[in-house]
Formats: sequence, structure tokens, C-alpha cells
Amino acid sequence: MRRTVPWLLGLVLILFFVTSLAVGPAAVSLPLAVREWWTGGDGTAGVIFAQIRLPRALLGLGIGAVLGLSGAALQGLLRNPLAEPGVIGVSASAGLGAVIAFYSGASLVFPLALPIGGMAGALIAVTLLYLLAGRQASVLTLILAGVAISSLAGALTSLTLSLSPNPFALTEIVFWMLGSLADRSMNHVGVAAPFMAVGALLLLLSGRGLDALSLGEGTAQSMGFSPRRTGTLVILGTALSVGAAVSVAGAIGFIGLIVPHLLRPLAGAQPSRLLPLSALGGAALLLAADTALRLGGPGPELKLGVVTALLGAPFFLALVLRTRTRVM
Repeated sequence: MRRTVPWLLGLVLILFFVTSLAVGPAAVSLPLAVREWWTGGDGTAGVIFAQIRLPRALLGLGIGAVLGLSGAALQGLLRNPLAEPGVIGVSASAGLGAVIAFYSGASLVFPLALPIGGMAGALIAVTLLYLLAGRQASVLTLILAGVAISSLAGALTSLTLSLSPNPFALTEIVFWMLGSLADRSMNHVGVAAPFMAVGALLLLLSGRGLDALSLGEGTAQSMGFSPRRTGTLVILGTALSVGAAVSVAGAIGFIGLIVPHLLRPLAGAQPSRLLPLSALGGAALLLAADTALRLGGPGPELKLGVVTALLGAPFFLALVLRTRTRVM
């Protein structure tokens, strides 16, 4: 059964990716759109496909994958079931870094300043959490540290945007706080994808070290795995991947919490097996949620972060209650 899980998740992911390319407000034939895009035509179908649907689907694929992957890696490193980029403040801090790069004008002078700002914010958040909560923090300590980091990052983001002379600052606040894949282009894909790919690779390389850490630090060291090196891989991988993702799509929460918990029974006790499964599952879930937004009928489109929060908040609450019951 476990051998077939990756293949099944891969098929589900392909299905949702193709569906994402086919769904939108405009009634466009997907085969026609792909043909026009491939041949370089400038027809309406080809333009919609190339400039609207393809970037959105690619970002949904990449961002969902790194959110699921980073959530599984953080849970393995901190040995805490509630660790997730959105819950522990990493996404909010990455958004703060991106906002500072945007409103300081750095992104206009140097296009890579936006993802670099996001990655710097995420790196600071993960490092702070690692120092505040530690590797074996209790659920309460992790939640309190995450709330503190998220609150500080959110307040500083609002302050930065409030002091900006840009009259459309409120719109930007909504984007960074709630997250969305709407109105993204291939430029955003080109800026974020390399950093997300490198971050995902670092997280995947931490798999065997996380397997050893699950047996205890002493055992891991006796097996030849350095806990410090594993922690560095997870921290840098999370900072690169989540920081780049948030810099182009805003904060999208709970993907990294829901997916690893749903797939953990299928992966056994080995984090190294859970990491790739969480990447596939995260990508599929985010694409499904984003596609559902476009099927919501006429009217303003909901923000993607709202949908993931509606899915994740009850799941998070149930998980907290279950964890508390076990502790008691």
C-alpha cells in the first residue's frame, strides 16, 4: 500500500493541475489554448492560458509543495505536531520582509529584493523560534512563541504599510495578510521558483537526519548524523522556500499542518518518507482550493488564505485538543 501512495498522489496532483489550467471566468477550450500557446499565436485563448492560468497553476503547484514539505520538516525537527510555517510565524515574518523590500523601493531597483526580503524575514522567524522554543518544546511553548512572532510581524507589516505614501496600501495589506494566486504572472514564477526549488532540495536532504533525530539526539550522533547540520538544512530550506513563496503570493496558512498529519499514517514512522508525500499532497491541496475559488460563481473572488484558514482552523483546534488530552 505504501508503495502505491506516491503514485496515487502524483495522479491526483496531475488531475488538479490540469483542472486548474482549464478553469476560469472565461470559457476557454484547454486544447485550443495550449495549441495557440505552443505555436506562439496571439489568440485570446492562448493569451489567457499563458498570462493568467499557467502562472497561477505553476505557483499553486510550487507553493503548495514547499508549504507541505516545510511543515513536515519543521514537525520532524522540533518534534512537535503543531509546527507549521503559518502557525509559528514564519509566513507572517516572510510577508514583513517582502513588504519592507517593496515599500522601501528596493524591489524597483533590484527585482530579486522581494524574494530576498521574504527569505530574510522567514530566516529570522525560524531562528527565533528555534532559540525561543528549542528542539523539544512543549505544545504550549511552541504556540506562545509562534503567536508572539506572528503578532510582532503582523504589527510591523501594518505599521510599514500605514507609513507608506502609497494610497493603495490597504489593498497590499489584504494581499499580504490573506494570500492569493490571482493576478500573478510568469515573472513572479521566474523570481520565486529557483529559490523554492533550492529550499525544497535542502529540506529533502534533511530526511535521513530527521529519521535519526526521531530516535533522539544521542542516537543520531552515534549513527553519524549531526543534529546541528540537520537543523541548519531545515532552517535554511524553510527560509528559502517559504520566504520566496510568501514574497509572491502572500501568507497562506495551514497547508503545512493539515497535509503531514493526513499523510503520516501512510508514511510510517520515517520523516524521510513523509517529506516527499507532503510535497505532493500540499501541491494537490492548494491547487484544489485555488480551483474551488474560481468555481464560486460571480462576484469578487475569495482570498486563498481565507479558504485554507477555514479548512485549517478547525483541524488545528481538534489537534490541540487531542494533544492536550494525551498530555493529561
